Amino acid sequence: MTRPTRAMREAMANAEVGDDVYGEDPTVAALESHVAELLGKERALFVPTGTMGNQIALLVHTRPGDEVVIGEGAHCAFYESGAAAAWSGVQFAVAGSGGIFDADALESALKPPHYYHPRTSLVAVENTHNRAGGRVFPQALVLEIAERARHHRLGLHLDGARLWNASVSTGISERELAAPFDTVNVCFSKGLGAPAGSALAGPAELMRAAHRFRKMLGGGMRQAGILAAGARHALEHHRARLAEDHDAARALAAIVARADGANVDQSLVETNIVNIDLGGPHAERTMLAARERGVLIGAISPTTLRAVTHLDIPLERAKAAAARLVESIEAAGRGRST
Repeated sequence: MTRPTRAMREAMANAEVGDDVYGEDPTVAALESHVAELLGKERALFVPTGTMGNQIALLVHTRPGDEVVIGEGAHCAFYESGAAAAWSGVQFAVAGSGGIFDADALESALKPPHYYHPRTSLVAVENTHNRAGGRVFPQALVLEIAERARHHRLGLHLDGARLWNASVSTGISERELAAPFDTVNVCFSKGLGAPAGSALAGPAELMRAAHRFRKMLGGGMRQAGILAAGARHALEHHRARLAEDHDAARALAAIVARADGANVDQSLVETNIVNIDLGGPHAERTMLAARERGVLIGAISPTTLRAVTHLDIPLERAKAAAARLVESIEAAGRGRST
C-alpha cells in the first residue's frame, strides 16, 4: 500500500543502469552485494517478488515428490497460488499450530525414511509470520529447529519477507536471525516501502542455480537498477523507522479491542500486523464497511480481519483509522442482526 517517497523517486530516477540479464546493471549488483553482507551470506539475487524468491528456494532445495515442513499458514503454501506443487512438485507437512513451532513439532511432522513415504528435504520458517499476526519467530526455537534439521540432513529456508520487522522488534541483527538458514528471502516492498522487489540470499553454489531458475520463471529483468535503487534507498532510510509502525499497530489494536464484536489479543501484536477476530463469518461485510469510511483493511478468513501499519500511516492516522474501524465493526454487527 505504500508509495515511494520523493527521495526514493529521486534515487530511482538517478540510478545508473545496465542489462541485468547479462549481469551489467551496477545498481542491482551493488544491492545484491549489500544484502548478502547484511544477511551474512555469500551471494544474493534480486528478484521481482517475494513469491518468486520463495519458489526459487524450493526449486534449489528440493526435487519433485519431496515434502517440505512448514508452520501453519505459511506464505509459501497459503498465498503463492499453488506454485510449489506446479513448479517444484513438492507437498507440505505442517508442524505445530499457529505458525510458530519447535523442534519436537518438527520431529513429529517428519515421516520415516521409507520408500513409500515422500522424502523430506527442507524446513521453511517464516519470520515474521504473516497469518499469525506479524509474530516474531523466537530465535531460541529457530536454533533448536536448525539443530534438529541438521541432524536429519534437511535444508533450511527462511521466508524473511518481514525480517526487518523481526530485527527491529527483537534488537537482533538480520545477520544473526538469518545465520541458521541456508537460504533467506527478504522483501523490500512491504514495511520498507519500495515499489517492488525482493532478494534471495545463500551460498554461491545455490545462488548460481537460483540465477538460472530466476530466468526460467521469467524474473530476468533488463535495466532493473531503477527498482534496485528504490530497494537500496528503503534499506538505508526506512529500516530504523519500522519501530514507528509497531507503535502504531499497538495503538490501533488497543482502540479496536474496545469495539463490540471484536476480539484482539494485544499480547500477540509484536510488529506491524493486527489480526481482528469478529466471532462470526462477516469479515467481508466489515471490510466493505471500513472501505466506505476510508479505511483499507483485508479479510484473511470469513471471521478475521488483518490490519497492517506502514510508513504512510503515522501514529495519529493509525488512531483515526482505528476509530473508523470500530464504527465499521459495530455497523457490520448491526447489519448481521437485521
